Amino acid sequence: MRELSVVGVRVELPSNQPIVLLREVEGDRYLPIWIGAVEATAIAYEQQGVKPARPLTHDLLRDVLTALKAPLQAVEITELKENVFYADLLIGDGVRVSARPSDSIALALRVGAPIRCAEQVLSEAGIVIPDEQEDEVEKFREFLEQVRPEDFAG
Repeated sequence: MRELSVVGVRVELPSNQPIVLLREVEGDRYLPIWIGAVEATAIAYEQQGVKPARPLTHDLLRDVLTALKAPLQAVEITELKENVFYADLLIGDGVRVSARPSDSIALALRVGAPIRCAEQVLSEAGIVIPDEQEDEVEKFREFLEQVRPEDFAG
């Protein structure tokens, strides 16, 4: 397993499909995962420090895990089958729960849990951005600083 960090979310044009971009902590591969608008909003809210008046679903799950004294230890993106990513939540003392990577990432950001990815998934779906395209990643980061979570709604 390789640890990843969340670069951020954006909307892919022309399809208007949200995407979360992850990057190897100790490496140069990026992992793009297409996600739903609700999950994109949840990730963007957390990255931007937006606190809604009432808990969102991922906030609720965080609070339930805390109340049960069952901390989220890590998120693992385990498989890619037929263009669908699979992930597991590692909870407490060895409990594994299957979850969508988008939900897993939103929860991991809320509790500060590490996000890891199987080497096989990174080998299959990871991309290396050549040095001359690094400015595109910088443009992406600039975009993330300007985007609002509401931009992902409907």
